[in-house]
Amino acid sequence: MRTAKATTYPEKNGGITLQHKGFWYKLWQQKQLMWMSVPMLLYVFLFNYFPLWGWITAFMDYNPSVPLFQNEWVGLKNFTWLFGRAEFLRSIRNTFAMAAINLVFGFVFPILLALFLNEIKNMRFKRTVQTVTYLPHFLSWVIVVGIAQTIFASDGAVNQMLMALGIADQPIFFLGEGKYFWWLVGVINVWKECGWNTIIYLSAMSSIDPALYEAAEIDGAGRFKKMLNITLPCIKSTFMVLLIMNIGHLMEAGFEIQYLMGQNMVMDWSQTIDIFALKYGITKGQYSRAIAAGIFKSVVSITLMLAANITAKRFGEDTLL
Repeated sequence: MRTAKATTYPEKNGGITLQHKGFWYKLWQQKQLMWMSVPMLLYVFLFNYFPLWGWITAFMDYNPSVPLFQNEWVGLKNFTWLFGRAEFLRSIRNTFAMAAINLVFGFVFPILLALFLNEIKNMRFKRTVQTVTYLPHFLSWVIVVGIAQTIFASDGAVNQMLMALGIADQPIFFLGEGKYFWWLVGVINVWKECGWNTIIYLSAMSSIDPALYEAAEIDGAGRFKKMLNITLPCIKSTFMVLLIMNIGHLMEAGFEIQYLMGQNMVMDWSQTIDIFALKYGITKGQYSRAIAAGIFKSVVSITLMLAANITAKRFGEDTLL
C-alpha cells in the first residue's frame, strides 16, 4: 500500500515564507513584549552602561576642579600604582577568600535545606520553616551585624556555649582576630540568605515528575537514594546556571558587612576592593586610582563568568550564554 505523503504549505505574507523572515519581523510580531521591556532596558542603560564613560578618568591624573579633558593623560600609571601597593594586593586576597567561602556556603546549605524541606510532608511545618529561614533576608545589614556582634562577643551566646560544653577554657575573641573574620562573614551570609536562596531550588524541585519518585520507590529506593538519583540530577541545570552567575559575581564579596565589622584590628583581613576604592576615592580624593580598582574588579568578573560558561559548555552542561 502506498502511504499518502503529507504536504506542508508554508504560510505566506506578500510572497515571503515565515522561515525567510528575519529579526525585524519577529520583533514586530512581539512588539507588546518589547514595549514591556523598555523600562527595564532604560534602567539598565542609565544606571549600568551610561556611567561607564567615567572609566576614562582611570587613565588620567584626574582633578575634579579641572575640566575633564584638560586633565593630564597618564596611561596605565594608576594601574601600575595599584599593583605595586601591598594594601591593594591584600584587598584582592580578602575579596577572593571571602567570595570563595560565600560561594561554597551559598550553594551547599541552600541545596541541603531545599532537599530536606522537599521531603517534609507536613505542609504547616514546612511553611513555618521556610518563613523562619527566609525572613533574615529582609533585615538590613546594620541590624544583622549588630546581632552578630552581640552573639560573637566575648560574653556572647557562642562563647558561653563553647565554655559550657568544655570546648573552650576562655572566651574566644572572634571579633578582634583576623583569622576568624572570613569565616564569620561566611556564617553570617548563610544565616541571612540561605532561606531566600532555597526558594529557587524548591521551585525547580516542584517541576519534577512524581512518577519518577513512584518508580524509584517500587524499585526499593529510600529517601536518600531518591534525593541522590532523582532530585539532584533534575535540578542540575538550575544549579549550573546559578553557579555560572555566582562565579561572575565572585569579586562581589560584599561591602556592608566588611565595612561595618572591619575595625582596625582586623583591617588587613576585612578590606575588600570595594572598601579600598571607597577609601581612596572618597576619603583621600584619589579618584583615578579608585576607578582603576573598580575597572580591575569588573574585568576579572567578566573573565571569570566567560571562563565558567565556556567550561560548562565543553562538559555539555547548561550554560548562561
